[in-house]
Amino acid sequence: MISFVTMSRKDSVEVKIAEILLKINAIKLNPKEPFKWASGWNSPIYCDNRTILSFPDVRNEVKEELSRLLIDKFGKPDVIAGVATGAIGIGMLVADFLDLPFIYVRPEAKKHGRKNQIEGKINSSQKVVVIEDLISTGNSSINAVKALREQKIEVTGMVAIFTYGFDISFENFKNEKLKLETLSNYKTLVDCALKNNYINSSELEELKSWNKNPSKW
Repeated sequence: MISFVTMSRKDSVEVKIAEILLKINAIKLNPKEPFKWASGWNSPIYCDNRTILSFPDVRNEVKEELSRLLIDKFGKPDVIAGVATGAIGIGMLVADFLDLPFIYVRPEAKKHGRKNQIEGKINSSQKVVVIEDLISTGNSSINAVKALREQKIEVTGMVAIFTYGFDISFENFKNEKLKLETLSNYKTLVDCALKNNYINSSELEELKSWNKNPSKW
C-alpha cells in the first residue's frame, strides 16, 4: 500500500505565502552580499512586506488569509490595530475586510499636536487584535502592545505575515504573555527558496546558520 503525506491547510498557507513573498521580491536572499540591518546585524535576507500593497491580487490574498487566521485563533475582536508604519496598510485592509474599526500604534507618542501614540478611536472596554507585517526580535511589536495595555485595552493576540523565528522573539512574546500567529516563517521560506531555485544547497546551509545566531553572523 502506498501512503501519502497530506499537507495541512496551515502548512499549505505557509508555503503559499512564502512563495508569494519570494515571487514579488518582498523577500530577498543574498548570502554572498549580506544586507545591513538598522540594528547593525549583517543579514543574508531582507524582508519588506510593504511591497505586498503594490500588488492587488497579492494584497487581497494576504488580507483574506490574515483575517481567516485571526478569526480562527482569536475570534472576532472589537477593533483591529496596526503597528506603525509597516502594518498600517495591511492592518487597515484586514479591518475593512472584517468590517471593524481600525487604529494604529506609533513607536512613541507624537511630540506635537495631541501627542498621541495610539491613533484612532478605542476605549478600554474593547478587545483588539494587533496586526504586524514582520516579526524579528519582537521588540517593536511588543512596545505597541504595551502602549495599548497601558490604556487598559485588552489585547487578545497578534497576527503577522512573516516571522524570522528567532529564539529571542519566542522569549519576548512568552515573557509578555502575548500569543502570536503568523502566516509564514523563515524555515518554510528557505525550504521554498531551495525548491524553487532561488538559492542552492550551500546557500541554504548558510541561511540556516545565520538564523541560529544572527547577531554574530
